[in-house]
Amino acid sequence: MQTLFRHATLRSFAPGRPIVEPADILVDGAVIAAIAPAGSLVPDTRTEVIEAAGKLVMPGLVNGHFHSPVNHLKGSLDSLPLEIFMLYESPGLPGLMASPRWAYVRTLLAAAEMLKTGTTAVQDDAFLVPFPTTDVIDAILQAYADIGIRARVALDQSDLPEIGKLPFLGDLVPPAMRRSLEAPAGAQAGQLLDSYRHLLERWHGACDGRLLAATSCSAPQRVSDNYVGALLDLSRAHDLPFYVHILETRTQRVLGQQRGRSLLQEANARGLLSERSNVIHAVWMDDADLDTIAASGSAVAHNPISNLRLGSGVMPFRRLRDRGIPICLGTDEAIADDSVNMWSVAKMAGLIHNIGNPDYETWPRAHEVLDCLITGGARAMRQQDRIGAIAPGMQADLVLIDLDTLAFTPLNDLDRQLVYCENGGSVRLTMVAGRVVMRDGVLTGIDETAIRAEARALAREQDGAAQTAREAAPWLPHYREMYLRAARTDVGMTRWVSEDDDTDAAYRS
Repeated sequence: MQTLFRHATLRSFAPGRPIVEPADILVDGAVIAAIAPAGSLVPDTRTEVIEAAGKLVMPGLVNGHFHSPVNHLKGSLDSLPLEIFMLYESPGLPGLMASPRWAYVRTLLAAAEMLKTGTTAVQDDAFLVPFPTTDVIDAILQAYADIGIRARVALDQSDLPEIGKLPFLGDLVPPAMRRSLEAPAGAQAGQLLDSYRHLLERWHGACDGRLLAATSCSAPQRVSDNYVGALLDLSRAHDLPFYVHILETRTQRVLGQQRGRSLLQEANARGLLSERSNVIHAVWMDDADLDTIAASGSAVAHNPISNLRLGSGVMPFRRLRDRGIPICLGTDEAIADDSVNMWSVAKMAGLIHNIGNPDYETWPRAHEVLDCLITGGARAMRQQDRIGAIAPGMQADLVLIDLDTLAFTPLNDLDRQLVYCENGGSVRLTMVAGRVVMRDGVLTGIDETAIRAEARALAREQDGAAQTAREAAPWLPHYREMYLRAARTDVGMTRWVSEDDDTDAAYRS
C-alpha cells in the first residue's frame, strides 16, 4: 500500500533540508519512500492520494514520559506535593488491582487522546501495584497494538520497603505504622524479573517493531542493588532505554543529603546512567549533577505541567541545553497532567522557563521546544534512526495539520505558532508506520464511543477515589509533617519560583 501526500507544506526535521518547503511525500508500506518537489510525484493505481495543499506534514509528536495505569483518574485530585499525591495515586489496595479488561480499556483512553492530537509514539513507564501480572501486561500491550500507536513499555516497580524512600518519616509515625513502612514490597526482584522476561519474550518487537520493551528501576532510592544489576543487564543485552526518576522534588534532595550524596550521584555510582538512560524530571539538580548527566550521555525527560501540578519546581532548562544534554518532553501521568496532550506540554515548556532568569536571551526558543518534542523524543526512545524526521527510509509516523485554522491565521511564523498557538485541534490525520490511525477526528483501530462508555461503567464499579481517600487518611498528617520538614531544610538551591519570607513562614505554620 502506498500513500502520497501531494502539495504539502513540509517541516521535515531532517538535517540538511529546508526548515519549511512545499513537497510531495510518498509512503510505501511502513516507510517514507520519497520526497520530491510539490506536484512532481505521479501516483499509480495502488496509491492513495491525500491532497495536502494548505496543510502541514510533520513528524508525529513523541510523549517521552508517561504512566498509563492512572489514565482513568484525570481530575481526581487537587494539586498536591508528589509525596502526598502518591498516597492517593497508588495505594496498592487489593480491591483496586486492575482486571485485564480494565487495564486494556484505560490504556486506550490515553492512547486515543494522543493519536487524535498528533502524538504517534509514547514511552509508558507502567507501574502496576502491588505487582505486575502477565495478563495485565498483555492487556496494556494489546491496547497499544490495537489502536496503532508506537510504544515502548517498561515496568516501573520497587522492590524495597517504603521506609527508606522518604526522609524523616520513620521518626514521625507510631510503631504500628512504622512496621507497615518496613514491610516488604509487593513483589521482590525475582518475581519482577519474571514479568520482564514475559514482556520481552511476548511483546518486544511485536507489530513489526512498533511495540518495544524498556527497563525501569523507578528511582535509585526504591530499588535494591541486585534488582538494578539485573535490569541493567537486560538494558545492555537488548539495547533498551533505562528509565529512572531522579530529584523530582526538594524532598528527594533532602533524602540524598541524609544518605550522604545527591541521588543523582548515587545513581551514577550504581551504574544507572548511560547513553540508554532517561533521567526523569531532573528538577532539583545542582551543576555537578548536570555535569554528570552530560558526561554519561543520558537523556532527560522534562514534564513541565506535571512539575507544576505537583509543586515540584522548575527544571533548569538552559543549564541542560548548554551542556548538550538531550531533552525530551512528557506528560507524565494523566492524574498529574489531567490530559495527554503534547501540544500543552510544548507550550508550557516554552513559557515556564521565562520566569527563571531575567536574561531573556536564555529563554527557550520555539525551535528548541520542537527539537525536544520531536528529535529529543526519538533520541530518548533510542529510535532516532527510525522516527523523528521525515526522510527516505524513516518510519512513516506523520501528522497532517490544517493551516486554515485560527491557530495559523495569519501564518506569521510556523514554529512559534506550533508551540504557542496549536492545541491539537488542527490535526486532521495521524499516521503510524504508514497506517492511517486517525482521520478527521475518527480513530480507525477502535470504536471510541464504545470504549468511553465501557470506561465510565468500569470506573463506577471500582469507585477507587473513595477507597484511596480512606486508606490515605491516617497517613496524611505524618506525610504532611515529613514534607514540611523537608521544605524547611536548606538544600543550597531553589527550583521553586519564589522562596521569600512569607513562603518560609507558611512552611512553619
